[in-house]
Amino acid sequence: MKSTPAAATAIPAPEARRATGAADYFALTKPRLNVLVVATSAAGYYLGVSGGVDARSMIEAVAGTALVAGGAAVLNQVYERDTDALMRRTRMRPLPAGRVTAADARIFGLALSLAGLALLAARANWLSAGLALATLVIYLVVYTPMKLRTPLATLVGAVPGALPALIGWTASHGSIAYGGAALFAIVFLWQMPHFMAIAWLYREDYGKAGFPMLPVIDPEGRRAGRQAVWYSIALVPVSLLPTCVGIAGSIYFAAAFVLSITLLVLAVRFSSTRKDAEARALFFGSITYLPLIWIIMIANKL
Repeated sequence: MKSTPAAATAIPAPEARRATGAADYFALTKPRLNVLVVATSAAGYYLGVSGGVDARSMIEAVAGTALVAGGAAVLNQVYERDTDALMRRTRMRPLPAGRVTAADARIFGLALSLAGLALLAARANWLSAGLALATLVIYLVVYTPMKLRTPLATLVGAVPGALPALIGWTASHGSIAYGGAALFAIVFLWQMPHFMAIAWLYREDYGKAGFPMLPVIDPEGRRAGRQAVWYSIALVPVSLLPTCVGIAGSIYFAAAFVLSITLLVLAVRFSSTRKDAEARALFFGSITYLPLIWIIMIANKL
């Protein structure tokens, strides 16, 4: 069991130490984040299919992706339970609060991950299962340990964050193709301004836990602001690719352009002021952007 001197002092409040329940195990899967995974993989599946959608196959592919994502979230929290205990926004999670043991959480996370991989391999295809396995490996073996060493971890973490779209796409399409690559690129680039806003808003928490996020190593926020802007700039042309590769039509093209420019404006404002209000606006703008992109792309599918 890993520990840090600071973590040893982060003792959960007595009221946090209640009996373990199903709700605690459910919370370990990060359900709010998994909703985004489900939506992203479902959108990828729908956009990749030719002809009519097989509802059962779609549900199986999305369920497999969600199980892998949930398992990865659980295993990530097992690894980060000591640093989670140091941060205000995470210290009441089931592991640092002592409501679930690390051993039980590890078994739960492995069971979810293996179930998801098996479901994808059996009911979708081996390519989708392989991409799901890559998601697990990159997230747990590469990204999670990197978070305590370098701010580049954010860039690496955007890869498994974008793979659910590609898993859904390949489950129905059978290959990555230009369309799948375009979906992956959109989600990958979108995550960076989203992450920069979160890192700025929780910079004190990340600093206490020893995570070298950009707002921690550069307290004035210039580097975080620049990255939010540069990745938002890159997202503008990339968001138009679905029309260029024949996934979506001209209505999507126009809407994606407007939405991406709006996100860029929010990133520029954050970069210029580096204030919490602008970071919060960028955060809410980013969590609005992706669902709208998916809805319009699906509605205007070619």
